[in-house]
Amino acid sequence: MMTELPLDQVRTLLAVVDEGTFDAAAAALHVTPSAVSQRVKALEQRTGRVLLVRTKPVRATESGEVVVRFARQLARLERDALAELGLPGEGEVTRVSVAVNADSLATWFLDALARVPERERLCFELRREDETRTAELLREGVVMAAVTSSAQAVAGCSVRPLGRMRYLAAASPEFASRHLGGPLRDGLARAPVVTFDRSDDIQDGFVRGLGRGGASPVRHAVPTSEGFVESVALGLGWGMVPETQAGELLREGRLIALAPDRPVDVPLYWQQWKLDSPALAALAEAVAAAASANLR
Repeated sequence: MMTELPLDQVRTLLAVVDEGTFDAAAAALHVTPSAVSQRVKALEQRTGRVLLVRTKPVRATESGEVVVRFARQLARLERDALAELGLPGEGEVTRVSVAVNADSLATWFLDALARVPERERLCFELRREDETRTAELLREGVVMAAVTSSAQAVAGCSVRPLGRMRYLAAASPEFASRHLGGPLRDGLARAPVVTFDRSDDIQDGFVRGLGRGGASPVRHAVPTSEGFVESVALGLGWGMVPETQAGELLREGRLIALAPDRPVDVPLYWQQWKLDSPALAALAEAVAAAASANLR
């Protein structure tokens, strides 16, 4: 016998995950906490899976993420259908959640959003995350689409290449004269380095490519794209700067390229739910157009 997922139970699970607690979900759904608990338990019994970890806030298990993603996709399809039928809700804006890395957000992604026709009435909710981790938000059902470095499609998603974002090893002239005399690979292994956060590995990868074990342990973590570039220009350390952000600083002489013949190209991909959704389709076309104009 085929197992069905009752929609009231699915929507209740989504409410619990979004609100963080059973009590908050009950308030959002205008039912009692007991009713919320019973629906979630019934859904777990029906699927034969534990769907929630009962922490504060609650979090979905791996199986729960599958159901949460289904619930969000179902809500998206319902809103699209209502709009096409001209039923109540047609005049409301459509909210689209997207995960995007900081460098794309600072350089080309806002151009993509501006290209979406106003008639689509989209409202964007952006989640900033490293391009190596944006796919996780898709997998968890937190976002509908993502700019990612992964060419492997998340389950239930389509993927298309966007192009390559180029990075240049750069430093201020004063920093280079103080720290980078002699072989570049030795200097970069010792000199202070600027990173985005603790998971940022591009600087270490560049130094490993030169034949050393990685960048110096003396590092400054600056978790904004604009702040990262300015930190390098001010001489706090060297770093891998997006080519589009480095251009003017190189021309002004505030930055120098340390190895202009060794750029690092990071391929980017667009992943989104496999839904016949006009909102997602319009955004995807705008993202592809902006990426074509700005990426390599």
